[in-house]
Amino acid sequence: MPTDTRRLTGPEECFSPYDFCLPSDSTPEVLSKRKESLRPDGRSCDQLRPIFLRAGVVSQARGSSYIEMDQTKVICAVYGPREIQRREDFSLKGQLTCDFKFMTFSCKKRRQHQQDEQEKDMSVRILEAMESAVCLHKYPKSQINIYVMVLQNDGCALAAAVNCATVALASAGVEMYDLVLASSVALDGSLVLADPTVQEEDAVLNSSTKSDVSAGTINVAFLPSINQISAVSSDGHLSTDTLKQNLQVCVENCQKIYPVVRQSLITHLIKTKKQKG
Repeated sequence: MPTDTRRLTGPEECFSPYDFCLPSDSTPEVLSKRKESLRPDGRSCDQLRPIFLRAGVVSQARGSSYIEMDQTKVICAVYGPREIQRREDFSLKGQLTCDFKFMTFSCKKRRQHQQDEQEKDMSVRILEAMESAVCLHKYPKSQINIYVMVLQNDGCALAAAVNCATVALASAGVEMYDLVLASSVALDGSLVLADPTVQEEDAVLNSSTKSDVSAGTINVAFLPSINQISAVSSDGHLSTDTLKQNLQVCVENCQKIYPVVRQSLITHLIKTKKQKG
C-alpha cells in the first residue's frame, strides 16, 4: 500500500490521557472532620494560601495584573474607557463588561475554546462584584472592558479573578469608590475551610448532593475601606443561617488580602514613575 506523505503517520492505537489519572476512590481524603487536623497541603482550616500579585504585565492593555494563589494562576487585562459602538439609547452612565475564560489547559479536564455556561456565569458574578465599586458616572457614553483568563485552576478561581480585576482596574486609572477584594470558604457541616483547593471544592459539592448536611462554597466580594459587601454567591446546599454565620469569615480573609493588593499597586506606581523619569 502506498504511503501518503502529506499526512502525519500516527500510532496504530491511542489512549485517553485521563486513563492515567488516579481514580476518584484512590485519591486521599480531602475533608477531615477534625478541625485540629491539617489539610492535604499542610494548611490549617483557617489559613490562606500564599499570594503573588503583580500589576502591569500586559503592555498593550490600559491596565493589567497577574495573581498566583499557590497553584491557581489568573491574568487580567482592562481596556478602555472607549466609545460604545452601535448604542441606540443615550446614557450618561458608562458601561462595564467582563469576559471570563478558562484556558483549555487550565483544568484537569480539557476545556473548550468557546465560552460555556459556567464561564458565562462567572463573568456575571465578577461583573456584579465590580459594578458597585467603579464610578461609571465619570465615563458617560463609554465602556470599560475586563478580560480575565485562568491559566491554571486549583480552586477559588472566582475570588482570584475578582482580586486580579481590581488591581487591573486600579492600574488602568479607572476611578473607583474602593478596591474590591474577594475570598471563598468551603463548608461541610461544622467544618469551614478557608481558601479551598479544587479537590476540596469538588469534595464539598459532591457531599452536598449525597447527604442532607449543609455543604457548599461561599464567595464574598468586600470593599474594605468603606466596609461594605458588594456581592455574595454560593454553590451547593446551604441554609440561610449557615450563609450568614460564615460571611464574617470571608470578610476577615478579605482584610488579610488587602495589604498584598495595596503593596502591589504601590510597587506598580513607583515603577511607572521611574519609567517616565
